[in-house]
Amino acid sequence: MSEILHGCLPDTEYFEATARSGHSYGVWVTTPPGYADSTDPLPLIYVVDGNWTVGLTAPLIVAQADPFLTIGPYIQVTIGYAGAEAAAWEHLRNRDLVPPGEPVSAEMVATVEWARDTGKMTTAQMEAYLAELSDTHADVFLDFLTAELHPRLRSKLRVSDSGHGLFGYSYGGLFALYAWLREAAPFTTFGAGSPGVVSADSRIFDLVEALPEPGEDSAPPRLHITLNEAEALGDIPIYRGMARNVLAVLDQLHTKGRSEQVSNTMLHETHVTGLQASFLSYLKACHAR
Repeated sequence: MSEILHGCLPDTEYFEATARSGHSYGVWVTTPPGYADSTDPLPLIYVVDGNWTVGLTAPLIVAQADPFLTIGPYIQVTIGYAGAEAAAWEHLRNRDLVPPGEPVSAEMVATVEWARDTGKMTTAQMEAYLAELSDTHADVFLDFLTAELHPRLRSKLRVSDSGHGLFGYSYGGLFALYAWLREAAPFTTFGAGSPGVVSADSRIFDLVEALPEPGEDSAPPRLHITLNEAEALGDIPIYRGMARNVLAVLDQLHTKGRSEQVSNTMLHETHVTGLQASFLSYLKACHAR
């Protein structure tokens, strides 16, 4: 795998890891330009949904050398699924990225049934997708990243003590938002691209409501949220509903006095094309040198 990656993703190494949960993951580690000639420790930016995201986000590591930008140096760690599970990433991600207890909305059920009826999903794929949504464990996956994978990488790479980030998109964005609400260390910045707050009864609203009053911490964790115009203004109901719910979350965060910690951007993209633009927006907002 590493030999193949060297042809299309320079400076990327791949390995597989088995979590204490018993689940296996593929991990891509991409180092920045000049890393081999430097001795400086660098922060890690974790990106989930690696089977989809690595090819669109890892190449942006060269943006650190762009003289027109102010993105600081970082090492990217992209996490996905390995072996036979790589082909099943679209429903396995539901297990790992959706918070425990998240309701399955009628809009989501209608969407996957439409996908089945139009041939975009088989019945087996639809059932597997909904089955994973019925028993979700973002808490277990978050513990794998923070308590298992991060210490392993610190032992292998020149890793700084602070400045680490977490980025996700769609359900990955929901995961990043959930991790921010849990103030998950070691992350100090979180990028939530089009976070999949699909249900109006999402657990996210309860977690925001439970936030304590802002403290006097000089460097509270940063959260950057992006949405896409096509989601908010287009004619696909599940995306319109998601956009409404995300805006409601932002309004709730403002009411809770968290505006200084949270930034947001509306992108001129669709849900699919917004991934790369969202990651770049997060880097520019949260990882300036």
